[in-house]
Amino acid sequence: MKPSAIQLELLTEESSKPVNVSSVPQRSPFRYPGGKTWLIPTARKWLAYQKPKILIEPFAGGGSISLLAASEGFADSIVMAELDPEVAAVWHTILSSDSEWLATSILDFELTSQNLVDELSVTPRSTKRRALQTILRNRTSHGGIMAPGSGVMKNGENGKGITSRWYPQTLSARIRAISEFAHKITFVECDGIELISKYDSSNSCVFIDPPYTAGGTKAGKRLYKFSQLDHDELFKISSNLLGDPLLTYNDASELHDLALKNNFVCKKVSMQNTHLNEKFELLIARDFPWIP
Repeated sequence: MKPSAIQLELLTEESSKPVNVSSVPQRSPFRYPGGKTWLIPTARKWLAYQKPKILIEPFAGGGSISLLAASEGFADSIVMAELDPEVAAVWHTILSSDSEWLATSILDFELTSQNLVDELSVTPRSTKRRALQTILRNRTSHGGIMAPGSGVMKNGENGKGITSRWYPQTLSARIRAISEFAHKITFVECDGIELISKYDSSNSCVFIDPPYTAGGTKAGKRLYKFSQLDHDELFKISSNLLGDPLLTYNDASELHDLALKNNFVCKKVSMQNTHLNEKFELLIARDFPWIP
């Protein structure tokens, strides 16, 4: 039976203030375009309602929701996946015995333009060295963008240039904090769609935040190295999961159509970035009993 229009509700929390990303815990070492730090208060409600044994995050990126679940005890175990080999190198390193090496190397690195160029010109011969280079590239690039063609900051904030987002003490502390609960996290370097069905169970829930603009537009290619994704297939798989899925996307008309086609409900939520600019994104789920 074709779903009715009622099944595709567009619910806007007009009475609630948008979440400012500076007001919630920052656990990830990454700066990420489309990062989900702002979603943490809402994700807490979702996880508290679901009470999953396993949280699956097939498009980890900065891993904010996985880190939330692991650090605050919302799931017994977490499975993260990432296809980008540079981002994967960071997670492989942080979740291994090399995490302290990475934390110390960040503290010891003297960030100057020449030192940055010298380090990034070296071909890494180990995963941990690649992880260090990835963190350096991520923290010194415009908006944290690491896709081909992205460049390093010139002026930065308050004229600080490449050091604007380089906080070695903070980054090292985050890495060391993650290592304390790393035993809860399984990381897999693979395509996210392949991971979802493999770990799906009635005791799991799945947080799906594909790092792509719907349709693989120019914006998606500019922001992410891996910008192509079969969104139709992703929605189809998500609709048949045993565990409860929560998807987050940019607010685009084709996503409303995909949600309707696959018996999902959309909720429009607002957020503020660090510059206090308000924007809207979509949460997509089977229903939202965990949000009044």
